[in-house]
Amino acid sequence: MLGFQFAHFDSMMHVIVYKNGQIKRQGRGLSFFYYAPTTSIVTIPVGSNSLPFIFSEITGDYQKITIQGQVTYRVEKPTQLADMLDFTVNTQGHWKKNDTEKLNQTIINESQTAASAFVHELGLKEAIRAAKQVEEKIFTGLKASLTLEMLGIGILSVNILAVQPTPEMARALETETREKLQQDADHAVFERRNFAVEQERIIKESELNTEIAVEEKKKQIAEKQTEIKIQQAESERTLREMKLKADISIANQQAENERTLREMKIQADISVEKQRQELIGQKAENDRIDADTKGYLLEKTLKPYQELDWKTLMALGGNNDPRTHLSLAFRLLAENAEKIGNLNITPDLLETLIQDKKEGKR
Repeated sequence: MLGFQFAHFDSMMHVIVYKNGQIKRQGRGLSFFYYAPTTSIVTIPVGSNSLPFIFSEITGDYQKITIQGQVTYRVEKPTQLADMLDFTVNTQGHWKKNDTEKLNQTIINESQTAASAFVHELGLKEAIRAAKQVEEKIFTGLKASLTLEMLGIGILSVNILAVQPTPEMARALETETREKLQQDADHAVFERRNFAVEQERIIKESELNTEIAVEEKKKQIAEKQTEIKIQQAESERTLREMKLKADISIANQQAENERTLREMKIQADISVEKQRQELIGQKAENDRIDADTKGYLLEKTLKPYQELDWKTLMALGGNNDPRTHLSLAFRLLAENAEKIGNLNITPDLLETLIQDKKEGKR
């Protein structure tokens, strides 16, 4: 309609609107009406892009390698990029030129430039194993690139997927590696055999050391047992001496006790004998006093009878036995025999005396 158009862009597009060579508006995800004959629209994608690359390089030993990887970048300054490359769109919203390929090729060229100096210093084998170092070199080179800075490009990451030699060199390396691996395998077998021999030697040494240690232990045990036996013998001797001393002490104590008991018994006997002697003396004294007392009483009792005739005493005795009187009569006859001329004693009288005597015995 009379040259007026409506444009709408998503949020991942940075839109710059030029009119008569001057920037009228810019921003992300704009929607607006514009007059097509006098207006130019530039759209720049500001999202991150992953750019795969593959290029060849020569190593320090003049061998060709292929480096394959990926660069992730984004447009950080769209205005600078719009000044350097053409991202103008037509009324349908399509780019009039495809300068994205130029941008991508520029990034690849900068990546190859950053990796080239580093790879030229490495040999083939080192270069093949230096993927991480190559990745770091490319990332550092891209970050320091003045060209990318002028374009307003920010590098997010660099990934090296492979560093490969040519097929012929790969086969040669495989052969060399195979031979090296075979040598390593042979060396491993040799080392394993040597290890087995060494282990066997170590085992034998260990067994020998074990036997030596066992013998040493047995020797120590024997010495310990001998020492224990000596200590036991010494202990037994000490115990015997202590027992002997104890027995001697007990015997001496018993002898001393027996001696003390004997002394105590002797002292007791002496004391008893002294007491007995004193008792006997006292008893004798008592008997003497008793006898004196009895003698005194008898003397006092018999003193009235001392002056009496025995005949009177006999009469006073109250003995009325005819035989007693007859016996006294014979005694008086005997005493006065010189005065008697003749005395006749009949047998009947004597028989009467004898019979009475026999009857008394019965």
